[in-house]
Amino acid sequence: MTVRIELLTSPGCPNAAAAKRTVTDCLATLGIDAPIIERVGGYASPTVLVDGVDVMRPEDGVFRGDVCRLDLPTPQRILHALQKEPT
Repeated sequence: MTVRIELLTSPGCPNAAAAKRTVTDCLATLGIDAPIIERVGGYASPTVLVDGVDVMRPEDGVFRGDVCRLDLPTPQRILHALQKEPT
């Protein structure tokens, strides 16, 4: 299984480290060995993308803007995104 995982954060995001730990834990749970590409910039932070899709709002696309997210990435959403069959 080839998967692209990105962690988008804004500078100084207080939730970035926790989001990275959550992604790392989910990867370990599923036995997936994939790098986490970290990007710091003007992003809604933290955002986790799996194959370019926001795990919390897959229907909305990627939001740009230096803001804190209220809908933090959850293990359930990350696991669900990682287990989806590629289209």
